[in-house]
Amino acid sequence: MAVRHQLIKRPPEAVWAVLEDPSRYSDWVVGTSSSRPKTGDWPQTGSALEYTVRVGPWTADGETVVRLYDRPRCLELEAKSGALGTARIAIEVRPWGDETLVVVDEHPLRGPGGLLHNTVIDALLQLRHRAMLRRLADVIEGATR
Repeated sequence: MAVRHQLIKRPPEAVWAVLEDPSRYSDWVVGTSSSRPKTGDWPQTGSALEYTVRVGPWTADGETVVRLYDRPRCLELEAKSGALGTARIAIEVRPWGDETLVVVDEHPLRGPGGLLHNTVIDALLQLRHRAMLRRLADVIEGATR
């Protein structure tokens, strides 16, 4: 299980403004080049986004479904990555004085990703989360300067 946190120098309302905006998903989620609503009213439970992952000339589409929306505390997502399976991504939003502590907890849930899950995969997820949380902080802190 890969758990990582980031202190964001803005109040929780600013964090939620970005998490609740489906057009901003690709701004902070590492690997996505674009995102668009698929079903429902993001981020209501059961709603979904489609996104495109681009690595050089290679592209693939994925889907993220909201499994739990419990504002002001957490947003839990299931990212579907085709043949690799799915992952559970829990984003916890905690007030921290005038700032916000964001905690991300991700682990493979279904498919081959779950079967191959090990400490090496967790280490790679930690690197991805470091970049993702830094991007989230940059988007939120930059939007309010």
